[in-house]
Amino acid sequence: MKNKPNMNTDKNNWFKLDLSAIVYPTLQRKDFSSVYRLSVVLKEDIQPDVLQKAVDIALKRFPTYKVAIRKGLFWRYLEPNNRPGPFVRPDIRNSCMPMPFKANNRYVIRFYYYENRISFESHHSLGDGTGGMCVLQTVTAVYLRLLGAKITNEYFVLNVDEAPDPQEFEDAYMRYANAKVCPPRPGEKTYRVRGTKEPFYTLNVIDGIMSVHEVAKVASQYDATITEYFNAVLLYALMQKQEADWHIKLKPIKIAMPVNLRRFFPSKTLRNFITMIYPAIDPRLGEYTFEEIVKQVHLYMQYYINEKFLRGDITTNAATQRNPLIRVVPLFIKDYVVRQFYTKVQDCNSSAGLTNMGALKVPDDMKPYIERFDIYMGQPFSSRTNCAIASFEDILTINFASSIIEADVERLFFRKLVQDGIHVKIESNRDMEEQ
Repeated sequence: MKNKPNMNTDKNNWFKLDLSAIVYPTLQRKDFSSVYRLSVVLKEDIQPDVLQKAVDIALKRFPTYKVAIRKGLFWRYLEPNNRPGPFVRPDIRNSCMPMPFKANNRYVIRFYYYENRISFESHHSLGDGTGGMCVLQTVTAVYLRLLGAKITNEYFVLNVDEAPDPQEFEDAYMRYANAKVCPPRPGEKTYRVRGTKEPFYTLNVIDGIMSVHEVAKVASQYDATITEYFNAVLLYALMQKQEADWHIKLKPIKIAMPVNLRRFFPSKTLRNFITMIYPAIDPRLGEYTFEEIVKQVHLYMQYYINEKFLRGDITTNAATQRNPLIRVVPLFIKDYVVRQFYTKVQDCNSSAGLTNMGALKVPDDMKPYIERFDIYMGQPFSSRTNCAIASFEDILTINFASSIIEADVERLFFRKLVQDGIHVKIESNRDMEEQ
């Protein structure tokens, strides 16, 4: 057995924010933080005191999550946090609430429990869903071991008795941002859903639970993958919503979909390592059938999701960070410029968000204890809906999260699934009959 991991008691062991993480604190508002949630539903109710012990044990294995976000003159950074916590808490109705950097003993992660569910929330500055899933599954494995189960270390379950691999801390973007050209980015404004904004601290969640086998069968009938099929369904729902809305002219419809770059560029990083692609249709060109949308999404994915295009994309992202003049610009000026760019350009470049973590794997001896996983992209920066998908064994969950009252897009989305013969069970934190 290897030595116990370094507990990072030395405050000099700080971490630079990775290329993607730089943006997230800039967007921080009193009513908004870039927070996502991962949940595991077990088959027995949670024992809070045991869960707290599991968090205390497992979190030492993740130095980049046991941190506080600090501000310097030119940049922000992550500093080891040895304050008490984070403490597990009973779950709340409205998840992914803003995370003030000075609250919660400066932790920017949270652990919740409710009946048989364990939920982990993280500020996106620390890492993406892959890193977060390692934290959640490792905590869950330690929790089950404390209850007497024998769980092996495999897939997302890391060995808490080993020191972290230094490669888990790397900014993998900078290693692979080496294309010889920086491709330009399209920046046309897209259709945005108009709705009644919910009161502050309100997040509306709608979950759809279905069979992986049924979804795969339907997707294959359209000659599409599950991810392509769901992108097409969401585009179709947004198209119907735009047509029903009052409008002077139609606008393009785009979905912001993160791609896990670890699939194309070898990396063990537990930090952010994703980039965005934008499947789209343009209703100004004419009416689309659903079959046409599926085909267009399929061709788009085939064309853009490959090592060459993705390398070019991350090279474009890294170009600004590498500019020596920009690096010495004071942080408050960088914040202002980035915030303006994101608000006026980047956030207007998509109509909705969709992420699919795919089929989640756990060690074989852990499977009997788990019912399903849920993923929430969290509160959207502006009035729209986000959609997150994950599957475990034959259970696939689609989790929508929005900060507007109307649920028209979600209704149209699930209606199409039912029309295609997919049986869907709906759960929500609100009364759907009132929407």
